[in-house]
Amino acid sequence: MSRLFQPNHPFRLLLYLEWILLGIALLALFVPFPPNAFWWPTVIPDRGLRFPLGVLLNILVLGSMGWRLPIDRSRFSQWLYTGWGIALCWLTDLMGERFREYFIPMILVVVMRACLLFPWEQRWLVASVAYGSFLFRLMTGLQRVRPPGMPRRIGLLLPGRGRGLSQELLASLQLKSALLFGMVLVFVLLMVGALLTEHRSRAELAAANQRLRQYALMIENQATLQERTRIAREMHDSVGHSLTAQSIQLENVELWLGKDTAKASDHLGKARRLGKEALQNVRHTVATLRSNPLQGQSLLSALAKLTQEFERTTGITVNLATHLQTPIPKDMAAALYRLIQEALTNVSKHSAATQVIINLHEQAQGLSLQISDNGKGFLPEKNTTGFGLQGMQERTAALGGSLQLQSQPQAGCHIHIEIPTWGE
Repeated sequence: MSRLFQPNHPFRLLLYLEWILLGIALLALFVPFPPNAFWWPTVIPDRGLRFPLGVLLNILVLGSMGWRLPIDRSRFSQWLYTGWGIALCWLTDLMGERFREYFIPMILVVVMRACLLFPWEQRWLVASVAYGSFLFRLMTGLQRVRPPGMPRRIGLLLPGRGRGLSQELLASLQLKSALLFGMVLVFVLLMVGALLTEHRSRAELAAANQRLRQYALMIENQATLQERTRIAREMHDSVGHSLTAQSIQLENVELWLGKDTAKASDHLGKARRLGKEALQNVRHTVATLRSNPLQGQSLLSALAKLTQEFERTTGITVNLATHLQTPIPKDMAAALYRLIQEALTNVSKHSAATQVIINLHEQAQGLSLQISDNGKGFLPEKNTTGFGLQGMQERTAALGGSLQLQSQPQAGCHIHIEIPTWGE
C-alpha cells in the first residue's frame, strides 16, 4: 500500500514543473473573470461559469495521473494513459470559453509525460497531435474574437476595408500563436530529451562503475591466487631442488656407509651443505620472491653454474648448448633459468638418467628450449603428481609460449618449449 503513495516519476524537477503549471491553472480558475472594469465588455456571455467544478475536477485528475506513470507497463497502457490526458484537455476546453486558456498548460503536461514514456518517434507523434489540437482550437476560437465592447456582428457595421484589416489582424495573431506554441513544444521535447539522455548516461556510468568494482575485485582475487601459485613454484623450484639433491646424497651415504667411510663422509658433508642451503632458502623465500634468481649474473653464466652443481651432486652428465645473439630481458632470463632448473630437478628425482641434453637457441619466431634425457621415461597421461610439470607449463604460459612433452617408458623424456619473440 505504501508504494501507491510514492511517486515513480523519474524526474522530480519535471513533476514539480507539472504541478506549477496546473497550480497556475487552478489559481486562475478562482480569479474573477472577466474582471469588473469599465473598459471590459459585458456583452460576452460567461457560459463557463456553470462548470467550474468540472474544470477543477479535470485539473486535479490530470495532476494526480502524474503521481504514478505507467513506465513499466505495456505500450497499450501507455497510449491509453496519454489518450486519457489529451481527452481531459479537450473536455476542459469544451466546458466554456472561459476555460479555453487552460488547454495550453494541460496539453504541455501531457506532452512532457509522453516524452518520459515513449521513444523519439512516438514523442513526435504525441507532439504532433498536441500541435494539431492547438491549431484546430485556434482556428475555431479566434473566429469569435472581437474588440472589447463591440457586438458580435460588428463586422456587418464596418466598411469592407475595416473587415479586411480585422481579418489580417486575426491571421497575424493565428500565425504568431501557432509559431510560439510550436517553439514551446520543440523546446519541451528537446529539454525532456536532454534530461533523459543525461539520466541514462548517469545510469550507464553508475553501472559501468559497479562493473569496474566487480572486475577490480576479481582481478585482486586472481592476483592473489597467482601470487600464491608463484610462491608455491618458487618454493618448489628453489627448496625442492636442494632437498632433492640432499636426498640423493643421503642415499649415497647409506650406500657407502658400510663399504667406504671416506665416500660416505663426503656425501654426508654434501648433504649437510644442501640442507643448510635449503634452510636458508626457506628463511628468505618471502624476502627474495621478487628478486632475480640470477643474482646479477648473465643467463649463460647462471646456467653453467647450475649444470656444474647438478653434475657434482647427482653424477648425471649435462650437455649444455646455447646460441643467443639478442640480449634477453631479465624477467624472461629468470623464467628460463627456473624452467631448466625444474627440468633438472625432475630428471634427478624420477628419470634414473645418466645424461641430459639442453639446447637453448634463438630462432626467427623467438626462443627454442629443448631438454632431453636418456632415463626410464613415463606415460604423460598418467603423471598426476607433483608441481614440476605444472609449474613449467605455468611459467611457459606466462611468457606466452608453448610446451610440448614427449615420453614413453624406457625411451627417456623430451621437452620442447617455444617462446615468441620478446620484442613483439
